[in-house]
Amino acid sequence: MSQFTQQPQNSQLNDHTTLELAQALMEKLSISPNDWHRLKSNRKARASEQLAAALVFLLKDQQQEALARLEVATGWLDRSITAPPCPTHGDKKMVSG
Repeated sequence: MSQFTQQPQNSQLNDHTTLELAQALMEKLSISPNDWHRLKSNRKARASEQLAAALVFLLKDQQQEALARLEVATGWLDRSITAPPCPTHGDKKMVSG
């Protein structure tokens, strides 16, 4: 698409700050609890989620938090990290009766 076909949408985007747009992107890319099992090992989804969070922290002048999220995103992309086990499936405590 050319820039000319995007102008109406761009004018709507201009109504928001860069931080608001980044936060909207982060919300859109965040993995919901309902989708966690399905996407927990999806490297693209996990890296995208972390990169969007890094952008929000960067725009909030929180460089250390941004760097931490960027490193996690890199780990997903270079396969140096894997999905943690599901928190609801870990260490089940037996209830005595």
